[in-house]
Amino acid sequence: MTFKTYTSMKIYFNYLTLLFLLSSGSIFSQTTLDSLSIKTSFNFGKSVAVFGGSVSVIPESDSAKVLWENHLGLNITNYGVPGAGFSSLQGKSMQQQVDEAGIFDIYILWASTNDYTNNREVGSYTDYTEFDNYNTEKLTTQAGGINYCIKKIYEINPKATIYFFTSSKAFNDRGAYDPFHMEGMVQHVNMQKMICELHGIPILDQFLLGGYNIYNKDLYYRDPIHMNVLGYKKLGELQVSFLAFPQ
Repeated sequence: MTFKTYTSMKIYFNYLTLLFLLSSGSIFSQTTLDSLSIKTSFNFGKSVAVFGGSVSVIPESDSAKVLWENHLGLNITNYGVPGAGFSSLQGKSMQQQVDEAGIFDIYILWASTNDYTNNREVGSYTDYTEFDNYNTEKLTTQAGGINYCIKKIYEINPKATIYFFTSSKAFNDRGAYDPFHMEGMVQHVNMQKMICELHGIPILDQFLLGGYNIYNKDLYYRDPIHMNVLGYKKLGELQVSFLAFPQ
């Protein structure tokens, strides 16, 4: 076994262990969390900027972010605006949000559902990249917007750590939660992941790993798109595990 393989396996084990402990409400798990001390995470105590739509900024989402603060000591600044997407056509877009950002240790691009629900073009992973000479006409696509945000963040802070949270499932129509629906949101999610792979950015696939479906949506969602406090707590546990030991 190589050192690289051993290190990757150790990180993955730590990730799974932390997720198990966070999702367990037992006294044992809380005590063990303290003894595990995720202060050993290289992200502990860092400053974080968050960009997104309403899913990243509504009051209920604080039940997720408070877990980031409590377990990882993160200092969070939220630039999210309801209605925003990556497309330049979508509200106060995440492109505009990133333009306003300063220097942080970590930048989190938290994808909303807005590009999908407002029929913004998915685009190609090459939109607004060196492959098309940074064609500004492509900033109207989700892909172009994501590439813009990544490029701009590195211009602001060349040492930035960027993480990407994919869109979560919604239940306003079949395409918003069915990964096999031909015209569904999964196309937007797959493009999000493709661009992150291009740039080497760690991805939290909330669409797949969130664990939300038609059978439990009434427990975890306040409306077809937005989670309630319990839903965000569930998501926050996943996010903490990811942020502590990014894959």
